[in-house]
This record gives sequence, structure tokens and C-alpha cells, in this order.
Amino acid sequence: MKLVYIHGAPAVGKLTVARELARLTGFRLFHNHLTVDLVSSLFDFGSEPFIRLREQIWLAAFAEAARDNVSLIFSFNPERTVRERFIQNTLDVVGSAGGRVAFVELTCAEDELERRIEDASRKDFGKLASVEQYRTLKDAGAFHFPKLPNGVSLDTTNQLPADSARLISEYVAKM
Repeated sequence: MKLVYIHGAPAVGKLTVARELARLTGFRLFHNHLTVDLVSSLFDFGSEPFIRLREQIWLAAFAEAARDNVSLIFSFNPERTVRERFIQNTLDVVGSAGGRVAFVELTCAEDELERRIEDASRKDFGKLASVEQYRTLKDAGAFHFPKLPNGVSLDTTNQLPADSARLISEYVAKM
């Protein structure tokens, strides 16, 4: 089992690239907002019950996939409401079932990222869709998170999602 952990700032193209990667590899896509939307219907975003339940769901999904040898793509926006130990918990859960985690960071030039934030498609999952709100959150440190384990980093500013997915697929195949 492989867990491809695609992470990066809002609007770098995580879900778009993840969808392309799923088509290319046959891996299942576990989009972060599926869990966030579910849990935020019960608890306020960032509250302690929200944080606990969100991470329990993520880890339970990873554990079940690893037990059944189902490879996943997980899109993730590292931010301050995620407990730092979540990364190690992920590695432990996947590793204990013989799986491996591939960390893939997506980056993008700030001007392009801000252009993408206001794209109508971002409203489908209640994603951050306001440049003003993005700037406010960024200035407040909302996207601060300790560095994730080394992997591969791709700049999506001028790269087609299919090309990013192909590069990720090649990286994951070497694991």
C-alpha cells in the first residue's frame, strides 16, 4: 500500500493534480475536504472536538486502506489546527501495515495562487475562495505548520496538472 500525501498552500492545485494522479495510477483519492466538511457540520472548525475527530477519521481511513492494501492519494493543506504528531501518527499507521508514505509538496507563485483562489471551482467543497481572506489568514499564521518529511516538490505555476501527476507517478513507482 502506498499513501501519496499531496500537500501545499490553498489553490496550488492539490485536488486537480490528485484527480489526474488517480486517473493515471488507479489509486483512490481521499480528498481532505470530504472529512473537513463532515466534521465541520458537527463542530466549529479548529475546536478541540473538530481537531480530534478530523484526525481520527483521517487515520482510520489510512489504517483501513493499509490493511486492505488499497493505495491512496491524500490531499492536505498543512495548517495550524493540525496537531504536529498527526504526521508521525500517519507514518506509524501506514508503516505498521507494511505501507509507505510518499510526501509530495506542490508550490505555486503567489500571484498565480491568488488568481486561482477566486476560481469558481473552489466553491464546490467550501474551499477558501477569497484573496482577502487568504491574505488575512496567511498574515495571522494560519498556514504555519512544521516542515513535513522530505519527498518531492513540484512548482505548479506553469505546469499542467497531468504533467505534475506524471512526475509524481514516476516518483511513487520508485518507492
